[in-house]
Amino acid sequence: MPKKTRLKKDGSDDALQELKSLYAFMREQGLESLELDRKDYHVRLVRQGRPTAPVPVIAVAEAGSARQAPAASAPAAMPANAEAVRSPMAGIFYRAASPSSPSFVKEGDAVKPGNVLCIIEAMKVFNDIKAECHGKILRICVENGKPVKAGQELFHIEKQ
Repeated sequence: MPKKTRLKKDGSDDALQELKSLYAFMREQGLESLELDRKDYHVRLVRQGRPTAPVPVIAVAEAGSARQAPAASAPAAMPANAEAVRSPMAGIFYRAASPSSPSFVKEGDAVKPGNVLCIIEAMKVFNDIKAECHGKILRICVENGKPVKAGQELFHIEKQ
């Protein structure tokens, strides 16, 4: 578990300015939380309470401290011919073109190359994520409307 400390002013306003710009980005994008991993520190910002709350909760891990990911349930074993579809960018994951539209795919659906699986919104641009192989959707790994990181698993597809 990272050791939580308060941000200390080190004679420059660089760290505080970076936090302010990250928080402004969160508000712009409508994000509830944001994590930033750097070589020497880890920052997690979480907006709580009313959307107009001016101060986020900030946890900063000290440089060199051991960080452990929260314990997750063991993932189900994937078949040997299964493949993970990963997000090519950070953004917001959407399963459908609009809230009133049906999902592009659901678990158990057959897909072929070129089928749209989801949309990732990044910087107000909507990017189609398409299947690259024939197969069947085994698992959808992300909830609709949630932020994703570049490289994060979005789907598991059983190649056919």
